[in-house]
Amino acid sequence: MSNDMILLLGKSLWQTVYMVCVSMAIASVIGIPLGILLVTTAKEQILECQVLNRIIATIVNAVRSVPFIILMVAIIPLTRMLVGTSIGTTAAMVPLTLSAIPFIGRQVENSIREVPYGLVEAALSLGATPFQIIRHVLLPEALSSIVAQLTTVIIALIGASAMAGTIGGGGIGDLAIRYGYQRFRPDIMLITVIILIVLVQIVQFAGNYTAKKLNKK
Repeated sequence: MSNDMILLLGKSLWQTVYMVCVSMAIASVIGIPLGILLVTTAKEQILECQVLNRIIATIVNAVRSVPFIILMVAIIPLTRMLVGTSIGTTAAMVPLTLSAIPFIGRQVENSIREVPYGLVEAALSLGATPFQIIRHVLLPEALSSIVAQLTTVIIALIGASAMAGTIGGGGIGDLAIRYGYQRFRPDIMLITVIILIVLVQIVQFAGNYTAKKLNKK
């Protein structure tokens, strides 16, 4: 393999890591509060508001039901409006972020629902406000599970970022399409697959380790 191809592999790997990290960070800022709202606004919860809960749940389910490849194409006008182009690494982060937000919301919701409601009742009996319950009871108790769930989302984003290469999104997927598939280079295809596998293994190990350290049980 030539030095130019090695440099291109390094650049593509950096683009993938960049896409995933930025998309995950933005999606988490929105998705985690979304997951909290999905739990706390449900019936007989601390912020009960069933109308709001149904609206949020409907939007989340609608976005999650759209396959990523279709979402990328469908929001091209939005992508162009936000970043000025629909091609490239930065452009790919728009659909990546939008697809991750509802995924994170549902994962966080599942983690928080695992917290025994008795802890919430105990906090209410002590006069805690809903915000205090969320901050000091729900999130700390669910933190280990949330980290494990977010690890799953990161791995899904790695796969989605590779898919973004099909429309010029950059990263490992773009390299595999342009230099592996279109130029009939099975060696490039194999290397990109190995890189993605190693990347996923690293993320999974780090996520499992962190979740285990945060587990209070």
